[in-house]
Amino acid sequence: MSSAVQPLGPLIVGIDGLELDELTRKQLCHPAVGGVILFSRNYQCPSQLRELCAAISELRSPRLLITVDQEGGRVLRFRDGFTALPPLGRLGRYYHDYPDRARDLAYRHGRVMAAEVLEHGIDLSWAPVLDLDRGSEVIGDRALGTDPDVVCDLGTFYLAGMRDAGMRSCGKHFPGHGSVVADSHHEIVVDRRSLSELAVDLQPFATLASQLDGVMVAHVCYPARDESPAGFSREWIGRCLRTELDFAGVVVSDDLDMLGAAPGGDLPGRLRLALTAGCEAVLVCRPASVAGLLEGDLELATPAAGRLEGLYGRPMASLEEQLTVPEFRSWRESLEKLSE
Repeated sequence: MSSAVQPLGPLIVGIDGLELDELTRKQLCHPAVGGVILFSRNYQCPSQLRELCAAISELRSPRLLITVDQEGGRVLRFRDGFTALPPLGRLGRYYHDYPDRARDLAYRHGRVMAAEVLEHGIDLSWAPVLDLDRGSEVIGDRALGTDPDVVCDLGTFYLAGMRDAGMRSCGKHFPGHGSVVADSHHEIVVDRRSLSELAVDLQPFATLASQLDGVMVAHVCYPARDESPAGFSREWIGRCLRTELDFAGVVVSDDLDMLGAAPGGDLPGRLRLALTAGCEAVLVCRPASVAGLLEGDLELATPAAGRLEGLYGRPMASLEEQLTVPEFRSWRESLEKLSE
């Protein structure tokens, strides 16, 4: 089967099943699509995952970007056959008494996660989380800590681990979701703090902007700068992220299916707003929503063309080769012990 030659579109879509059926193949060849995000529903075992990713990669040229959320703790899409990674928050708790140990563990976490994900044909885990753990129902121990200086320090080591494995990075959820309690998956979220108060959450993104290949924008409204959710805001994306923070990487909108994106109207309306605001790629995770969107009259520019390819994984070595190194094996063991 020859690959279809077409530029990558802006949609990163969720799919159903453990293998590709004809309908899914057709959807993934739609010109608006540029990548896939995998979930637990797409995983049975390592060999099945490799076959699925190979089938996705063969569909198009340039090939679709393949992604996942493999953060650790409660956000692990692949479990059997993968290292049981602890939540990042445990590293932050270590930091206060054992900062050097915490830095080492952050590097190991990023390196092991990335090596395992890349080995199965996946390009990118949407990581690291750069939010602060300051009361959010959805963030919590997904964050590296409560103190922005700690998050910046540990984030640097985590990013180094990802990079040394051959994986790009995407910090999330800009400009910071950790200090507002409500969960943007399930409700419209408004953070009414002043710009000076928001600066503490923004600090990890500002500090690490030059080290990040991508940034994912939150579906949270910050009226101090813009009434619209940040993912639909030129003020947050164009003025703050691009101009003030001088970020040059790929800007990605969080899942348009989230209720936090509801101020953008229906799904096509949300998509248009995200792209107009400056997002180059947009997540749509529910297969039913993907089907409805692709069946509509989509006449989209392809701001992702040539940009998403910069997020491809480039493994430094095979997992089999890395497992021959005693140090790498000990890293996995130490992380699994920490997750118990």
